Amino acid sequence: MSGTLAGAGRPRQHDAVQEQPEGGLAAVRIRGLRRTFGTRHVLDGLDLDIARGEFLALLGASGTGKTTLLRILGALDRHDAGTVLVPEARTVVFQEPRLVPSKKVLANVTVGLPRGPHTLETGRRALAEVGLEQHADAWPGTLSGGEAQRVALARALIREPELLLLDEPFAALDALTRLRMHDLVGELCRRHRPAVLLVTHDVDEAIRLADRVAVLRDGRLASDERIAIDHPRDSADPRFAALRTRLLTELGVARTPSAPATATAPAAPATSKESSS
Repeated sequence: MSGTLAGAGRPRQHDAVQEQPEGGLAAVRIRGLRRTFGTRHVLDGLDLDIARGEFLALLGASGTGKTTLLRILGALDRHDAGTVLVPEARTVVFQEPRLVPSKKVLANVTVGLPRGPHTLETGRRALAEVGLEQHADAWPGTLSGGEAQRVALARALIREPELLLLDEPFAALDALTRLRMHDLVGELCRRHRPAVLLVTHDVDEAIRLADRVAVLRDGRLASDERIAIDHPRDSADPRFAALRTRLLTELGVARTPSAPATATAPAAPATSKESSS
């Protein structure tokens, strides 16, 4: 899999995810997934399917296992029990762009791909898709946060993944840049049609982008709902507001008239073990 963390520990062989055969309706199929840290079951018998080309947003309080699930799907963490079927072609975009500072932008996009003029041309097309073709020869240190995250997105999509894993990729961006990135990611995902898992704390972000939105609690899905609102979605739409209220209620967040339109999930009690958001 491309797009993983350099030097990340590989899962033990009996815990490794299995590649999903081509032609099935589901890009991801999870049955009875369990992951334990100490005595705490972060994921406890989780079942989940993501269809090919489907965009799923996963909400939940900090510490409920959202990022742990994403890392298992990306082969960056092991699981203790259950079955995980995923496509071979999958990439990850993290909260931080994780660009190589010693490589220029184009080289960051094509890192790990075979060298040659075709790869360079493909890389330039990927940069053009995210509006950064003029930055191909720039150094990562000269980019804004939003520009750097667009490079990370181009690096993920150039590999034509069947599964795109997004681990809170907009959390560090300012509000205006975040909204622009929402539009860009939505457009690119509809164009490339990977299955997508977005981990986020932002309820409005989930509704704006996803085909389905699910809430993770106590190691399992507490709710899972298809979003029956056409794109582009307006937060002033009564259906948008109604879904927001249902999700905030599911997350245990009391909504008041003065609360901001974009609300985030509450934090779970801290533990002394590894963070498992």
